[in-house]
Amino acid sequence: MNFPVKLPLRLDWSEMDLFGHINNVSYFKYAQAARVNYWETIGLTQLHNEMQMGPMLASTSCNFIKPLFYPGSIVIESGIEFMKTTSFGLHHRILNADNEVAAEAHDVVVMYDFKKGTKIPIPDEMRAKIEILESRKY
Repeated sequence: MNFPVKLPLRLDWSEMDLFGHINNVSYFKYAQAARVNYWETIGLTQLHNEMQMGPMLASTSCNFIKPLFYPGSIVIESGIEFMKTTSFGLHHRILNADNEVAAEAHDVVVMYDFKKGTKIPIPDEMRAKIEILESRKY
């Protein structure tokens, strides 16, 4: 799978838990940061600001593979897992400072018209931007 969007982050001391490693809740925060970064890369944030249409998170999950520790840094790689008519899936890999996979997160995102309160098809222009970024057709 292709992971064309990358987001480097510094781990913060406040993210540690009682056991001295980064708390599992923080991994969801990292996935959220990566998700928003991907949305900004393909113009979804701008679409929402201009037309009140945009993404709504339908589900998210995370598989924890290796612990993360402070001090440290990570890189989150994100890519499209699938694309349907009104939804798409994002796959995130959280890499530790040794470039090892520490966790993998999966999101299902639904395109939504916030004025009408209904889901909508992924706009053709958005689909084309994603296909160029991902270097594949959906």
